[in-house]
Amino acid sequence: MRKRAILAGAIAAAVALVAAGCSGSGGSTGDASGSTITYWASNQGTSLDNDKQVLTPVLDDFTKKTGIKVKLEVIGWNDLQTRIQTAVTSGQGPDVLNIGNTWAASLQATGAFMPFDDANMKAIGGADKFVKTALDTGGAPGKTKTSVPLYGLAYGLYYNKAMFSAAGLQPPTTWEELVTDAKALTKGDQFAFALAAGSYTENAHFAFINGAQDNAELFDSKGNPTFTSPGIVSGIKRYIDLMQTDKVVNTSNAQYDNGVQAVNDFAKGKVAMILNQNNADSSINANGMKSDAYGVVPFPAPEGGQPVASHVAGINLSIMKNTKNKDAALQFVKFMTSESTQTTLGKPYASLPVLNGAKANFTDNAEEAATFQKIYNTMSKPLPLVPAEDQFENTVGKAMNDMFAKIATGGTVSESDIKAALQSAQDQVKQSIG
Repeated sequence: MRKRAILAGAIAAAVALVAAGCSGSGGSTGDASGSTITYWASNQGTSLDNDKQVLTPVLDDFTKKTGIKVKLEVIGWNDLQTRIQTAVTSGQGPDVLNIGNTWAASLQATGAFMPFDDANMKAIGGADKFVKTALDTGGAPGKTKTSVPLYGLAYGLYYNKAMFSAAGLQPPTTWEELVTDAKALTKGDQFAFALAAGSYTENAHFAFINGAQDNAELFDSKGNPTFTSPGIVSGIKRYIDLMQTDKVVNTSNAQYDNGVQAVNDFAKGKVAMILNQNNADSSINANGMKSDAYGVVPFPAPEGGQPVASHVAGINLSIMKNTKNKDAALQFVKFMTSESTQTTLGKPYASLPVLNGAKANFTDNAEEAATFQKIYNTMSKPLPLVPAEDQFENTVGKAMNDMFAKIATGGTVSESDIKAALQSAQDQVKQSIG
């Protein structure tokens, strides 16, 4: 998931519109052969055209098997959120669409998406086929899910095997070991780590992950923000100290506004470690680094901390509630979440399977694949499944951008500075949700 900015005001307006006239379940009955559905796919490949090349034969196979035609539109991440908002408020949208899984609760709150109740879940193969942590991203806890997982992603700690071997080091299993290793690998202009320190989404992810390792929650049970809790403050301090106190990250990384820049530094041998999702493999390989030249281990927690190594990242599928092709849409979701389709799309999209028992095939490195699958299945936690989650990312992530920028220009960021910034973000989110 790359872009998220679904505003509370837009959601409130959407709820009103949906309640007024877009809440009909629609749907056909019986044989859906001969019908046509519209599918909005998010950009997962190297370009929109690349996505069309990857998806077209898959969709043709679906049509051949079911007689249902699929009108495909691939939408870039800069436009997808706006297009979805427009579809929600107007009632004029696709039958099936991709959403970033952290949007699930925000979109669920609009009432514009079909609930996967028992009957609908059964129609796509049953809830039991999905990895539990993946399915948990489908909506707010205690409410019927309005999306199901499609592509899985997770963070891992990539390390350069040759650099570690030359320094006589083993990959770290705790945060303390990570910092010790990083200091040993930082010499002069050679830094151990690269971070996307100028990316508010990446920073927000690690505010969540590091906070979760310190047993902290970003929202309480009523959906109110708790950004200033001690675990969130300490988790963020630990992360920014990689640049500030430990000095194992180049201050120029404060300008890295996307993960690819850090990945390229790693692939070119400029740094020994990065924290990235498994789809980093495509960029690493494109830079000429072979899969046997690096290893991956779970992002380590401090000694005694919670073993949370990633948020449950990825893409979900939803069906618009007012679709007139309900049966065809359900058949399509079943097909896209089948084991054969997951296997077909897993390699070009460097994604993890979201099905129980399925094996990752995005890499020829079996150890790496198993590590990422373990992280995704057992060491990942969903980002808060509340409507204001997107506002957390926007406020806290950008506050961390400012922290890194301050450090990069010679300033310092104390725990009290962090708490003050989080208090400001918390107040802003509280005001927006009333």
